[in-house]
Amino acid sequence: MAEREREIKARIDQVRGELLSDLGPEDAAYVAAVLTNRAATELHKRARAGASERRGTERWGVWAGLQNASRGLVLQSSTCRDSAAALVGRKR
Repeated sequence: MAEREREIKARIDQVRGELLSDLGPEDAAYVAAVLTNRAATELHKRARAGASERRGTERWGVWAGLQNASRGLVLQSSTCRDSAAALVGRKR
């Protein structure tokens, strides 16, 4: 898994760089904020499903903790996205 994890992280960095490299500061902030919000939403969705599947088991608490933390991340990243949208004159 360690090699696969390195490959995944490298690919994420590559895609992020491709998305942001040719943008000005405001547009790059907006794209980064949208990307962050979508990743946070996906994490929360998966954490919620994982916690639901494991309710009553030994691992439930870890998944529930991830669900709670990711909920906060979704809220914070939504605020970042909306603020960045204002920078570029978008509603959202």
